[in-house]
Amino acid sequence: MSTTIVGGGNMGEALLAGLAPEVTVVEQNPSRASYLESRYGVAVSPLEAAVASADTVFVVVKPYHFAALLDSLAPHVRPGQLIVSAVGGTPASTIESHLPGAPAVVRTMPNLPVSVGLGTIAISGGAHTVAADLERVRTMLAPLGRVIEVAESQLDAVTALSGGGPAYFALLAEAMIDAGVLAGLPRPLAEELVLTTAEGTGRMLGAPDADPAGLRAAVCSPGGTTIAAMRELEGRALRAAVMAAVVAARDRSIEMGR
Repeated sequence: MSTTIVGGGNMGEALLAGLAPEVTVVEQNPSRASYLESRYGVAVSPLEAAVASADTVFVVVKPYHFAALLDSLAPHVRPGQLIVSAVGGTPASTIESHLPGAPAVVRTMPNLPVSVGLGTIAISGGAHTVAADLERVRTMLAPLGRVIEVAESQLDAVTALSGGGPAYFALLAEAMIDAGVLAGLPRPLAEELVLTTAEGTGRMLGAPDADPAGLRAAVCSPGGTTIAAMRELEGRALRAAVMAAVVAARDRSIEMGR
């Protein structure tokens, strides 16, 4: 089955990295299109030709470009095509209302680690989507990470938590590296320590019986250095700040959907 990705930005490229080379890409920026073509060996085509020939169309653009794109997409969508949206905040019903017939629409929310095969991808079907459509998307995306089916009403929270999650972890890593420099370490050494610690901790948390609270407790020896650090973090309301940030991201996703 032929696949087209409309949008070659960061997330479009992340999906492309796992789906290439059996993919056609639509990208309006000439330098970006040339880069994707040479980097991944894919065909870059105009919207009309790429969509008309595809069995599955992934739409991966910024939310503020989506409405105009749907209007451009509509004349070229044909019965039997599967439309897969990776655009946060836009309900399946809105996508369906812009396209002819009764299109099968699957909403997805991947995060950036799909580019290294370790992504988390939530999927949800629209009003005209059947189980076979969801299974098709699940099979296509399985090489990119873990695919989880959720209710569409949960996608705003998924967007906030796992969609934005890499940025939260990256900010924490950045702060820890700066802290290491402040404590007297050379920056390259601080970076190595933080990034290898993050990798190892991620693997531990990925174990079947993983318990984040238990792992934290295991590192906090009585009267030791880590529990002193925990007191500082809790005293500065790190936990509350993270919870507030995720809720703010969810609320922004809901707002964009309106």
